[in-house]
Amino acid sequence: MITIRQAAIGDLYFINAIYNHYIEHSAITFDVEPWPISQRLQWCQTVFKEKRHTLLVAVKDDTIIGFAYNSAFKLKEAYESSTELTVYKAPNCNIKGVGRALYRQLLANVKQHNYHRAYAWVTLPNEASMHLHKGLGFNDVGTMAQVGKKFDQFHDVALLEKVINCESSLEEEPAA
Repeated sequence: MITIRQAAIGDLYFINAIYNHYIEHSAITFDVEPWPISQRLQWCQTVFKEKRHTLLVAVKDDTIIGFAYNSAFKLKEAYESSTELTVYKAPNCNIKGVGRALYRQLLANVKQHNYHRAYAWVTLPNEASMHLHKGLGFNDVGTMAQVGKKFDQFHDVALLEKVINCESSLEEEPAA
């Protein structure tokens, strides 16, 4: 059975190991140098001091098999109603549904914090990630062509959007 829970400081080593694998072996993150644990700790202290941001881990048999979090979409104040979501599964984890379970809990947390929109960036091609996001109600709202270069190859990145709060913040104009 998979347990989804709030991450603890002691989980950062495992989170960092998962992330560093993808830095070294894929283009799904555009970081090019592995993160030292000191950088992961600083990241945690910076991103999650905002109470609306959540870092979750998926655990099976006392082993972290994935993590997901939300963070600022952009740092300008006008973007505070939007959030960026990220999910990673341990490279040696062959259990289906880990990303979906993490995202479902993360989306429930995001909804409780009254976000208006959630966004995810997906380096292409990545059928599994696109399938995951679309299955959870994300829509493809654009592609940035050849925006990043890693391993001597340019990569496109899709921007996906999910409506969290569909109430309009604009008042309707009075009828003439």
